[in-house]
Amino acid sequence: MNEIALIFGAIFGGLSIILGAFGAHKLKQVFTPELLQSFEIGVKYQMYHAIVLLVLGFNLDINAKFYNAIIWCFIIGVILFSFSIYGLCFSSSKGKKLKFLGPITPIGGLFFVAGWLLFLISLISK
Repeated sequence: MNEIALIFGAIFGGLSIILGAFGAHKLKQVFTPELLQSFEIGVKYQMYHAIVLLVLGFNLDINAKFYNAIIWCFIIGVILFSFSIYGLCFSSSKGKKLKFLGPITPIGGLFFVAGWLLFLISLISK
């Protein structure tokens, strides 16, 4: 599981840099300020959780019972939360908002919250 956390952490971290730079330079010309702000939130949350996945991947000493669930909560959270925001922003900028993505974003947020709660429980239960 360490390798999965490290791989996803590295992928999400690298993509955060690429998407952040893309947003700062190219998307300013295409997105409204509101869309740009939403896009930046997706990038930030993706990077925060990339860093956490890397820390977890380097054998942070937490309760092993929760370890896999924490990692999967963060991975699924990034995919559902950040990538649904990216999809909403790009589709909205083209005038064809993919409305089905709207409810997916908060589900991703719930995965983030679940991961953080499990992380807290694992630290307390050591």
